[in-house]
Amino acid sequence: VLRGIGWVGSAMGIEGTELLATDVRIRLNVTKKYVPYVTYPGDLDPIIDPTQNNGLPLYTFGTAGFATENNVASTAKSALDLINVVPNPYYAFSGYETSRLDNRIKFINLPQSCTITIFNVSGTLVRKFKKDNSLTYLDWDLKNANNIPIAGGVYICHVEVPGVGEKVIKWFGALRPIDLQNF
Repeated sequence: VLRGIGWVGSAMGIEGTELLATDVRIRLNVTKKYVPYVTYPGDLDPIIDPTQNNGLPLYTFGTAGFATENNVASTAKSALDLINVVPNPYYAFSGYETSRLDNRIKFINLPQSCTITIFNVSGTLVRKFKKDNSLTYLDWDLKNANNIPIAGGVYICHVEVPGVGEKVIKWFGALRPIDLQNF
């Protein structure tokens, strides 16, 4: 219904205090007015109460028991499933690229510390990244360790997270020739 909604927040708590000690009002603004759906003139939805909120939808939710978990091994292991490479497949263009000469993909949902090793299908090491920062992504410029553009094809990406586990991702890229037009 509301495809354009995005919510970003980072709640930082202080031990011994409540996160939201008072009621909070959140406004979701939409560009298209809500129109109740009816199948025939005079049809009324028995769930909609016209005396409450002028018959418009009214939602309530609670955040009781909702908290961040730190240093929980099972949570860290399940977070490995969220690690991915985008776009996959890569068809000669990515929304992350900034110019005609830029080739770029991203490894996303990464933990603070990890090692990403990229191999071609014959098992040859193509590139290795060691990440140790708070960013949750890492850019790959689609070049090997010698700064030479890779060939199109299938690549095996191995993400190792110390003390947690590892994830293997298969990535396909169809690369374009370098575009030097208007260069």
